[in-house]
Amino acid sequence: MIRRALTLLLATLVLVTGAAQAAQATGYRYWSFWDRDGDTWTYATQGPSIARPSDGDVQGFRFAVSEDSKDAAKPRGAAEFAVICARTPAQDGKKRVALVLDFGTPADAPAGETPPARRTVCARVAPDATTAEALATVAKPLRYGTDALLCAIAGYPEKGCGEQVAGGDRSTASEKTPSEQAASEKKDASDDGPSLGLVAGIVVVAVLGAAAVWQARRRRA
Repeated sequence: MIRRALTLLLATLVLVTGAAQAAQATGYRYWSFWDRDGDTWTYATQGPSIARPSDGDVQGFRFAVSEDSKDAAKPRGAAEFAVICARTPAQDGKKRVALVLDFGTPADAPAGETPPARRTVCARVAPDATTAEALATVAKPLRYGTDALLCAIAGYPEKGCGEQVAGGDRSTASEKTPSEQAASEKKDASDDGPSLGLVAGIVVVAVLGAAAVWQARRRRA
């Protein structure tokens, strides 16, 4: 009985320690770039300054905190070319590209900034135009870093470019609504008790002590 309980508690301690380490993972706050494939978003394999979309394509940008492309937050909401470009008629010698601009949530925003509402726009550009050129026609001002990294769309954010964000400020958490995020932050602020990892460690030590006492009594008996 004691051995089973001890094994279970040790397993719990290992899981808690792993979770604590994951919470300290470092992410990056940046604009990710996506291609629309049917009803699915796929992470773009080329940067917007290189990609050359075709007429009728849908592409998206999402501002969020992510560790890498595997956990990056995707653009939200509907994304249909026919809807986005309904008021932008076709024109000879031009192509139309539908763009979804998702500025993220308050949880993703740099300190002191509020993300604009998500928007969709239809860019009508030259046939050989890149995504960056299409974006520049409908979402100025754009801001780029020294390494050509897209830092801001429509002036958001005002500062910063791909900076590291330590701790639990992850894109998965940023999907919360403002009210849920506020409630979560309030709960975290009011939680002044010992960490779960510390409690688990204390419990394991206590069980080890109880096991030793039990073994000693058994030998005497």
